[in-house]
Amino acid sequence: MRIGQVVIVVSDYDEAIAYYVGVLGFELAEDTRMSETKRWVVVRPAGGDASLLLAKADGEHQASRVGDQTGGRVGFFLYTDDFHRDYERMKAAGVAWEEEPRHEEFGTVAVFADLYGNRWDFIGPPAK
Repeated sequence: MRIGQVVIVVSDYDEAIAYYVGVLGFELAEDTRMSETKRWVVVRPAGGDASLLLAKADGEHQASRVGDQTGGRVGFFLYTDDFHRDYERMKAAGVAWEEEPRHEEFGTVAVFADLYGNRWDFIGPPAK
């Protein structure tokens, strides 16, 4: 078994695509119109297996969860094989870093918030 996809509730499909593709560097895997108001939008890190389904909030209850889907804690983990390359690219693209990179036993890590405020750990290999 494996987890293949996780939902992130967003305010707007196009602004979410612009962020995840244009800023984080993900690829747009699918964008299918399902109705006048609903689309099936999937993004993923280039070459990755797991993906995010960007689901536009439907109603006040879902809209209240945008940006706080994990109660303010880090809820998403993005791994890279070259931390500094991708950190600098993402920084230049406007990623909102909450801290400077730090070195842990498991790797180099820094926390960022996505365009809605969801918190992510960005993790690279351990420093040599």
